[in-house]
Amino acid sequence: MNKDVKFSITISALTLLIGLVVFTYNWVIVGGGWEYFGVFLFPGNLVLSLFTEEIDFWPKFLLQMSGQFVVAFSVAYFARRVLKIVINLVHKHYLKS
Repeated sequence: MNKDVKFSITISALTLLIGLVVFTYNWVIVGGGWEYFGVFLFPGNLVLSLFTEEIDFWPKFLLQMSGQFVVAFSVAYFARRVLKIVINLVHKHYLKS
């Protein structure tokens, strides 16, 4: 497994953990309607927006948490790859000068 995948899995696991903590806080302590809920669970909400609202609680929860992981993984992986490409291009440019 290369470093990009390990990094992306770490970031995804962290966002999943944050998502679980925020969901629990919103559900148990606040009772729903916490104004920053959508900010922390944005990746999961992106996936939920693809489905209808008539889904039962547990499938909806699993979709949101899997979306939290998959979207964060994808963004972290592609951002790291693009950053490596840009750094290599800049490095090659300065070596030629």
